Amino acid sequence: MTFHFTPCPSVRTAPARSAWRLSAVVGAAVVGLAAANAAHADAGAFPNKPVRMVVGFAAGGGADVVARLVGAKMSESMGQQVVVENRPGATGTIAADSVARSPADGYSLFLGSQSTMVIAPNIYPKLPFDPLKSFTPVSQLVSMPLLLVVNPAKVSAKTVEELTKQIKANPNAMSYASSGAGGPQHIAGELYKHLLRADVTHVPYSGESGAIADVLGGHIPYMFANLPVAMPHIQAGKLRALAITSLQRNPTAPDIPTMVEAGMKDFEVLTWYGVFAPAKTPAPVVQKLYTEMQQALAKPDLKAKLADQGLTTVASNPADFSRFVQNEVPKWSTLIKEFGIKAE
Repeated sequence: MTFHFTPCPSVRTAPARSAWRLSAVVGAAVVGLAAANAAHADAGAFPNKPVRMVVGFAAGGGADVVARLVGAKMSESMGQQVVVENRPGATGTIAADSVARSPADGYSLFLGSQSTMVIAPNIYPKLPFDPLKSFTPVSQLVSMPLLLVVNPAKVSAKTVEELTKQIKANPNAMSYASSGAGGPQHIAGELYKHLLRADVTHVPYSGESGAIADVLGGHIPYMFANLPVAMPHIQAGKLRALAITSLQRNPTAPDIPTMVEAGMKDFEVLTWYGVFAPAKTPAPVVQKLYTEMQQALAKPDLKAKLADQGLTTVASNPADFSRFVQNEVPKWSTLIKEFGIKAE
């Protein structure tokens, strides 16, 4: 008689399962340790090639000025060049999308502002990226006010009050320029229009350089321009500044009154610029980039250059910058809804 003996499954397979689980745990630990070591190794060697900083606006604008000044100092300390790449259009979202899709290794950065990271989601229904999820905030660099400027050869107004009277007398003949639909310059223009209760045409450009060129050429009566871009033209007598959009006067231009002083209640619009890396960029690489930016902004000569142009240095760390961006969202979305601002 032949007996067929089948072992109990629990007796035969339990040790195998335990061994498999142990191997899996050990394997996962080894992979995790290897990944952590690789990240630290990458951060230690970072950067070993040029770093690309993409700007979503044309060369010569406020964003471009900041990127080139800070990038030059970072190049000196890192031993690798920070290459500024201008990709204007759609309130900076074209440039932002290109960086969001780049490898998360720290070599592709985006110089963002509230125009792209906070305002754009409210005016473009289907962005190809999520400003809060597609990026890792590195550091806010600077903040700056805007200047309400006119062409003195075309507009006789020397104060906000005088410009207001001229607009009300000829509302359909007046227009203002901006660097693009939905940006701080557009918001400032709509806020001014709202307070003076007059219909003025908004003329958006694909960057500040084009907008200010047409104001200089007398084609557009006025605009709200970034302070560092407008000041050289003001000093040359080609533009006249009527007011500044901060709540306090700026040390760079102490004679220019604030919009509040000019009778525009609670009028405050500030522009800020900061650096973002693609989401999931290793924390050590982000920290390295932040440290380089912090050191660059602390350099006396750079700090003086920025201050001379009316820029306030911030140099916030990644965590603080992330909180700042999240807090900006409700403030700007409220203004956009109130004024009915849409992409043009």
